[in-house]
Amino acid sequence: MSVQQLVAALDLDVFEIGICLPCLSFVSFPLDDGDEREVSRSIRQFAPILWEEGLALPLQSALERARRDGVDGAEAAIVDVGRNGPRAPIVSAVIRALAAELSRRTREQLEREGLLPPPAPVLRLDGSTSM
Repeated sequence: MSVQQLVAALDLDVFEIGICLPCLSFVSFPLDDGDEREVSRSIRQFAPILWEEGLALPLQSALERARRDGVDGAEAAIVDVGRNGPRAPIVSAVIRALAAELSRRTREQLEREGLLPPPAPVLRLDGSTSM
């Protein structure tokens, strides 16, 4: 099982685990921009902060549940988190996933409330436009 599959199996909800959403936004903004270098830098910078500000316990609890449920890779992730804390690869993967979820759900909320501008028209090669 890949790290991303393990993260998906953990079923952590960004709005329920109690982490610092403004801190997480420092990852979600460059993620939205497709700036992978800045995403990686932000994850390295904010992982210890997010870990201390509320990610540690929910993630460790989710990993324990996954181990009990026999999820592949959960045991190894628990050991790695025990050794490396916020520097464990599973923590980075969880932060990336939570940042993507924060961005998606925020965008959906803004769309529902009519607070996002309409998408810009796209000029096609044949000269026509689409929305």
